[in-house]
Amino acid sequence: MEHLSRFSGEFLKALKNLAPIVAVVAVFQLLVFRSVPDAPWELVAGLLIVAVGIALFLYGLDLSIFPVGKNLANQFVRRGALGLLLPFGFTIGFAASIAEPAVIAVAEQAQLVSEGRIDALVLRVVIAVSVGLVLVLGVLRVLRGWAVHKLLIGGYAVALGLTYIAPAEVIGLAYDSGGVTTNIVSVPLIAAIGLGLANSIRGRSQLADGFGLVALCVMVPVIGVQLYGTWVYSFGQAGEVPQPASGDVGADGVMGIILGLAEMVRDVLPIVGVVLFFQYVALRRRLAHPWRVVVGFVMVLVGLYAFVVGLRLGLFPLGTLMAEQLIEQGDPALILLFAVLIGFAVTMAEPALVAIGEQAQDASPGRIRAGAVRTIVALGVGLGIGFGVYRILVGGPFHYFIMAAYAVAIVMMFLAPKYITALAFDLGGVTTSEVTVPLVTALGIGLATAVEGRDVLIDGFGLIAFASIFPVIAILVYAMVMDRLPRPRSAPA
Repeated sequence: MEHLSRFSGEFLKALKNLAPIVAVVAVFQLLVFRSVPDAPWELVAGLLIVAVGIALFLYGLDLSIFPVGKNLANQFVRRGALGLLLPFGFTIGFAASIAEPAVIAVAEQAQLVSEGRIDALVLRVVIAVSVGLVLVLGVLRVLRGWAVHKLLIGGYAVALGLTYIAPAEVIGLAYDSGGVTTNIVSVPLIAAIGLGLANSIRGRSQLADGFGLVALCVMVPVIGVQLYGTWVYSFGQAGEVPQPASGDVGADGVMGIILGLAEMVRDVLPIVGVVLFFQYVALRRRLAHPWRVVVGFVMVLVGLYAFVVGLRLGLFPLGTLMAEQLIEQGDPALILLFAVLIGFAVTMAEPALVAIGEQAQDASPGRIRAGAVRTIVALGVGLGIGFGVYRILVGGPFHYFIMAAYAVAIVMMFLAPKYITALAFDLGGVTTSEVTVPLVTALGIGLATAVEGRDVLIDGFGLIAFASIFPVIAILVYAMVMDRLPRPRSAPA
């Protein structure tokens, strides 16, 4: 009965988080396009399936990934196993990225865009190695107590410096690559490891020191891809361009469900393999409550699958259609309004954001509220996508716009309270996941195709980057405002 009650609560919260999407769709369909979508019940069914998926996913996280990640970090620290902790950080980062579907899709698109100059497999390895190395750096940061804002300022100074010399063809790709390195499963696990380390070391703050690993995972691939792209366009030559697969590979019914779940298992199997190897082989310790962990992980997989199926059934086709309808109308004001509202709406439903927001609230009782954080982040994503769409409409080099946004974020780091920096940049990395990326990519490519004088390959990418950095700025501003308000006497410091 307790489990059913918990699931019902998560389901109702998921429906509440999906309400902004329904509102945006209804307003634009009824008031702007003056039409009703084809098969509206498919949209309703899709959103209900998404809600079930989110509820299963979040409940499963609490049963499996969060406790396993925190417990692993705790065991490493208690045993003083630094020689194991650093290899664990590298392998979990590499495994989380090399099999990430969004990274694979971006790499294949980059090979097509570059006419074979960029090799898809090499690009995936560059990104995965970057994430692995930066997780080692992030673990050392927590262990040594290094200030995350110094690492972020130094890292983004290097990234922005490279942006001056990198070829235009790879700049948008590089910044988007940083946004897609972490997925809906790896983000909670990476966050759990950081929180577990901070909780296990005396003198560390869960809020200031426990967060930040996701932020670093977003930053370093930007540097790695720009370096690789610069080398390729300086010394490389055009190579083999992969041909898209032909034929119908889809499947319906039971077989389609089995194949879909099998793909989910394949995508997260490297992460599970790394965790089990270090738990049973390196540490030689059994999992606490193994059956609960197994049930929780199955719930995560089933929930994630239901989540994706629901999106494909209703939201993705409708979102793409609405973007095409707006582009056909050619009204810049309506396009900008749609970009801001849909960015806000889909971010409110992002499961990984919900999970990280709740972890932040638990790590700082009385200081951070999960609901407020999610709303501020969603607003930041909406404004970021709107800003990126404005750039496509008016023209202008991508690197000037993105450098200006990151410069603002770096200045804000000096002004905002230091405890919020790591969380703010982590939240920026959480926002570009399975919900946001497909809709944002379709909108960017559609606009770049429709607007005269735009290059699809250069101007069509980059919206993901803006959707990552604007939430950081929004959270930093939110923390500055909240820090200046009088705190209730009953709230702990």
